[in-house]
Amino acid sequence: MPAGVLTGRVLKDKDLNKLKLNSEYAAAFGAYWMIYAIAGSFASVFMLAKGYSNLYIGMTLAAANIVAMAFQPFIADHMDKAKGVTLIDMVTWSTLVIMIIGAGYFFFKDGTFMLALVIMLVLAIHALLQPLMNTLAFRLSESGTDVSFGIGRAGGSLGYSVIVAVVGTLVEKKGIMTMPVCIEAACLLLIALLLLTKFSFNRIVRQADAKADGTGEAGAAVRRRANAERIDIRAFVKRNKYFFIVNLGLAGLLFSNAVLSTYMAQIAGNVNGTTEQVGRILSLMALAEIPVMIFYDKIHRRFSSRTLIKVASLGFTLKIAVCWLARSVAMLYAAQVFQFIGFALMMPAMVYYINEIMSQGEAVKGQALFTMMLTFSTIAASFVGGWILDAYGASSLTFISTIVTAAGAVVVILFIGKVKSHRDQPDGF
Repeated sequence: MPAGVLTGRVLKDKDLNKLKLNSEYAAAFGAYWMIYAIAGSFASVFMLAKGYSNLYIGMTLAAANIVAMAFQPFIADHMDKAKGVTLIDMVTWSTLVIMIIGAGYFFFKDGTFMLALVIMLVLAIHALLQPLMNTLAFRLSESGTDVSFGIGRAGGSLGYSVIVAVVGTLVEKKGIMTMPVCIEAACLLLIALLLLTKFSFNRIVRQADAKADGTGEAGAAVRRRANAERIDIRAFVKRNKYFFIVNLGLAGLLFSNAVLSTYMAQIAGNVNGTTEQVGRILSLMALAEIPVMIFYDKIHRRFSSRTLIKVASLGFTLKIAVCWLARSVAMLYAAQVFQFIGFALMMPAMVYYINEIMSQGEAVKGQALFTMMLTFSTIAASFVGGWILDAYGASSLTFISTIVTAAGAVVVILFIGKVKSHRDQPDGF
């Protein structure tokens, strides 16, 4: 076979592998966020329909995130030591557990502690998996195929966007019990897509090693990663003090995002919005993220992760400020334009930023710390938000959210430039 034809075939195979692995990762991310869209974003709708108060809803959602945050360091430490795509196995089995626990939606009575416990456990397990899904892009890239987190996260936003619009309409027309049915279906879809992604990864690695008599670059990358030295959580925080401070700022910054995701039904209801409109607002919120996430790699070539994180901090602040000023559903729709420069930039920017500055042995811990801040902000938003809603109403909640978010933005902007990179230093340095 002529050399030119052989080279062309190799390039074609590499392109097909890249398309396949990126598509499967994006689809799996979409299914993952579908689960949260139903179980999390509509949790307050479900619980209000089942007779719970806003305070009880807030306590349940806060408890879910407290459980997740407590276990995230353990999961991160374990997964940092895992070989290859063991992350996929962890997510697959955990999703199966969500399905089993989710059966409780159908069996426990309205307004009971047991039903609230089911909701709490489903959300806690889901939250535990987020840093693993984030890091999976970089683990899949060890196959020698470039897997983009931006494209994967865009798939997550697309999945979220589609399902919230569908569920909002289904709940309005068919009733609240359509929600748990959709949760179970989304879990099944995620499991199937994860298994498909794992099969593709293993096939690509085998092909790469076969071409190099078992010592190929892809297999070597996985083996090197498996042998990399790890550091514990205490050493990680000591080594990354300013990164930890930045993450505290992120917790404040992301408070408003948690408030809007959890209590959009009450915020929209304050300006005469319906459940169907809540679904459309959440859908628009997610759709606004997709273009930025798809083209994030190109944006990143022109601007550093630090710069994009600073811009995103301003985007979060402007968005919640408009929601506070909103006096109609139309203004809530309009506020979603800031999703382009807020959440859409922040998620890929932070994930790439962590991968850029962290050594291999601390990568998942860095992602886990970021996720813990997301989790912590959700805890605060859930608990404090429910209390504020019952005591003072939706307008006070969005006003306080604006203040907290602005304070978080200031901390992030001031301290992110002080974070040092350990990417090229040995683990445990």
